[in-house]
Amino acid sequence: MHHTDADMKACIDECLACYATCLSMATGHCLELGGKHTEKKHFTLMLACAEICRTSAHFMLIGSPHHKHTCRECAEICSECADDCERIGDMQDCVDACRRCAESCNKMAA
Repeated sequence: MHHTDADMKACIDECLACYATCLSMATGHCLELGGKHTEKKHFTLMLACAEICRTSAHFMLIGSPHHKHTCRECAEICSECADDCERIGDMQDCVDACRRCAESCNKMAA
């Protein structure tokens, strides 16, 4: 499947938006609320999601053909993060950002 520059730009934008959302919610929202929001598994997943989003955007920005691999992993982690944030509750911004990013990355990984 051939991806247009517009497809890739849209995916980069979704990855960077998800990166910013997960990182800011983890270090702000979750740390402030504590409890289930700072459980190790959940908190680590949010930080991993932010990092794979940043990495996928970086691979696309530098034109690496390996972006398909990072995007595939990014989609998987974003989906898991969205599900977990939904389970925790009161994290709809993160859920939405992760789902949009997962959808976009799935297209780029195809």
